[in-house]
Amino acid sequence: MRAVHLVDYVGPDGLRIVDIDEPVSGDRVVVDLYAAGVAFPDLLQSRAGYQVVRPLPALLGMEAAGVVRSAPEGHEFEPGQRVAVLADTGSWQQTVAVNPAMVFALPDSVSFAAGAGFLLNYLTVHFALDERARYHPGETVLVHGAAGGVGVAALHVAAALGLDTIAVVSTAAKAEVARAHGATHVIGVDGFKDHALELTRGRGVDIVLDPVGGERFTDSLRSLAPGGRAVVLGFTAGQIPTVKVNRLLLNNISVVGAGWAEYMRSDPSYPARQWAVLEPLLRAGKLTIAEPTVYPMDRAAEALRALESRTAHGKVVLTLA
Repeated sequence: MRAVHLVDYVGPDGLRIVDIDEPVSGDRVVVDLYAAGVAFPDLLQSRAGYQVVRPLPALLGMEAAGVVRSAPEGHEFEPGQRVAVLADTGSWQQTVAVNPAMVFALPDSVSFAAGAGFLLNYLTVHFALDERARYHPGETVLVHGAAGGVGVAALHVAAALGLDTIAVVSTAAKAEVARAHGATHVIGVDGFKDHALELTRGRGVDIVLDPVGGERFTDSLRSLAPGGRAVVLGFTAGQIPTVKVNRLLLNNISVVGAGWAEYMRSDPSYPARQWAVLEPLLRAGKLTIAEPTVYPMDRAAEALRALESRTAHGKVVLTLA
């Protein structure tokens, strides 16, 4: 089968299309993949800049979607069934063998491309809002990077959970993306704190979701209402901000991290519990999944560069045919 291998830690230029053996099934579910997600951790891993460094040659990717080829006896999955998967061995390959606990039935209404980019971002956002921010319906969430993959997922998940959203974007084109994905309000990054305070009549927002980091983080804290929570999801701006903890005392605000992958490693059953919450919302049409930007697997380097330049709108996936 064909796969995308990272052969050198030099970023996107280190990717190569290779032919490798298909995986051995053992006690795992074998899935023939149609598409695989591309995420910011993949870009970091391509330069050995992520907390988990995969030995070379490495298979990147964690999420994908396809059709079950075979499953161990006693499990619910059947050949031909449409599924989304979390692949601990890498997903940028045409066939994977996956832990049954990391296989999720994909509704017919969701395309393989959308399903391939669903799990990582949407489960991360749900974890951030539910487990870390302890959201309450009716609260207001400020979303940084709202036109990116995590940001679009945040807009959809927040709406499904009964939350209002303020989308922060850097360009007019990204503003249109945020509006198209249901943001309650859309504001520019310049002066976002003052605009957020105006929209909340001076009270501030209840939750900030920040996958960007950088210099805007202090104003994120200043935009919080009393008892507000800022949730750190990443640092796509490239700068890791620091916090003067005296700011936390002023309005009894909190700063928390949302490391979903680390949480999942300590509690492997957690994604299934999340799916039990989100899948009914998906089937009922209350939660929607955006169609991603699609690249063929032989343009995987280009897909990573779109993340690196922050020109990608929404989720990015690779087709694997």
